[in-house]
Amino acid sequence: MDAAAVLARYDAEIRADPAPETGVTSIWADGVLRTEGAYNLIGWWDFPAEATDAIVAREAAHFAGREVEWKLFSHDGPAGLESALAAAGFTPDEPETFLVLDLETHAPPFDPPAGIEVRQVSDPAGAADLVAVSDAAFGRSEPWRLEALIARLDDPTQALFVAYDRGAAVSSGRLELAPGRAFAGLYGGGTIPNYQGRGVYRALVAARAAEARRRGHRYITVDARETSRPILERLGFEALATVRGWVLAAADA
Repeated sequence: MDAAAVLARYDAEIRADPAPETGVTSIWADGVLRTEGAYNLIGWWDFPAEATDAIVAREAAHFAGREVEWKLFSHDGPAGLESALAAAGFTPDEPETFLVLDLETHAPPFDPPAGIEVRQVSDPAGAADLVAVSDAAFGRSEPWRLEALIARLDDPTQALFVAYDRGAAVSSGRLELAPGRAFAGLYGGGTIPNYQGRGVYRALVAARAAEARRRGHRYITVDARETSRPILERLGFEALATVRGWVLAAADA
């Protein structure tokens, strides 16, 4: 894979020109592309280095009281951006690895463990199963996520997957399918602790990859934690960059 070419295409198609999404709007504001609504994100920008401090301070003021993530890739500039984010009150998350799989050359095998059924869910009960598994897998409680997922159940750019063992939800993940783009994205993949290491997560990845290929996407991407990165690399994903979210907390955080 030509890493530089794929990253440039991803930047142009996904980061600099985000597809329309239910619940959010993306608007340019003097060098910064703001996504606001159900979640707040700064995922793309274009300003000179000498304006960095002033623009970061302006964005912190704009989002004051609301949580916003400034998502920074290892190939991004300008120099000094991380220092400016820290000075403005943004806090860095743990770094993750940006992985890409070329679906023209790799097809992860769908081989779920005995007794495991992977379903694409499209109703509130299925969305609730996805969130419950995610909360258990990552040790968090984010009830607002369920409302956001249910609001998009009729949105063809979102696909939700849950793995079940005799009716009990044990693993889940989301697939984002930006129309007209080469890239689809894997998000939120997690497995409850006593089912980890048994191949359930691999089956969930394979199911989402098959759906992305069926929908005409060439690549699937994921921001991988260290726990999932080795599994994904064994399936053919390649590491192209590191990525770190810088978060400005909401007022009540």
